[in-house]
Amino acid sequence: MEYPTRTTSLFGPHWDPTEWTTSDDRVRGGSSVSNLTSIPDGVLFHGNLDIETLGGAGFASQRTVGDDRTFDLSAYDGIELNILASDHKRYTISLTDEIAGRRPDGREQSALVWEFDFCTRETGSTVRVSWNELKPTYRGKPVEGARRLGLSDVKRFRIMARSFFGEQQGDFSLKIRSIALFRDQYLDDSEVTADSVCYDIEKGVCADDQVHNNKKWALLCCCF
Repeated sequence: MEYPTRTTSLFGPHWDPTEWTTSDDRVRGGSSVSNLTSIPDGVLFHGNLDIETLGGAGFASQRTVGDDRTFDLSAYDGIELNILASDHKRYTISLTDEIAGRRPDGREQSALVWEFDFCTRETGSTVRVSWNELKPTYRGKPVEGARRLGLSDVKRFRIMARSFFGEQQGDFSLKIRSIALFRDQYLDDSEVTADSVCYDIEKGVCADDQVHNNKKWALLCCCF
């Protein structure tokens, strides 16, 4: 038995790149570079991830702009990324409900963020992430016992490529059609199939034909 999923687009397929800005490791003295470029059916998140300058660390990201902007996500159960094409690298989507103040040198201080790592097939796929899949972190490190994300007061979205302490580097390219909100899709156990590629949170890798038969809810972390 299957119930329809309701989705509402936040960004795309007709993106406005002026709603996003660069946030790379250059603010910490690194050399990574990211860009968000409009394409006919979405945007291209691309650039170069450098790990030499910071000794194995590195990140390149694009985030939404507008310190006074607020997204109310409380009526939904998660976010959905419609990926057109990928280089099979590991990427991160993150949200935050706070904007920290600035340091004396003008740099923005770090804030608590909630994030999810994913990787997809080279061809088009969909990545769904329920709110409880988002993990609280501070400057990239997990935070145990953190409060819940304030879904009615989200301030920023971020798309990131990072080194994962030297695991990946160099040029990266991710074509995104849209980022949307979704309501949970309920499936009978008999309808759960194995024709998917999922991101294995525990192992930190992409796992082909991985099945979550112990879940009645849709495969929220999967790329269909």
